[in-house]
Amino acid sequence: MPAVTIRNLSDETHRALRLRAARHGRSTEAEIRDIIEAAVRPPERVKLGSLLAAIGRDAELSDDDVGTLQNGRDKTPPEPMTFE
Repeated sequence: MPAVTIRNLSDETHRALRLRAARHGRSTEAEIRDIIEAAVRPPERVKLGSLLAAIGRDAELSDDDVGTLQNGRDKTPPEPMTFE
């Protein structure tokens, strides 16, 4: 798993991080991870699985419909591309 070192963090910022972590009942490291994740992976991002499920609901597909679609799929293994 990757690791990140943050240098030159002010004492005031470090203290604020420790206090924030304590309020949330977790370590400072866990708090920093949560802050970074929230910054780079916002909750409003489109998630493919959720989007596909919503499309299925909008189209009013039943489990039987999905099964029929699955049965009609081409199950032939794909061939690798050639660039010749």
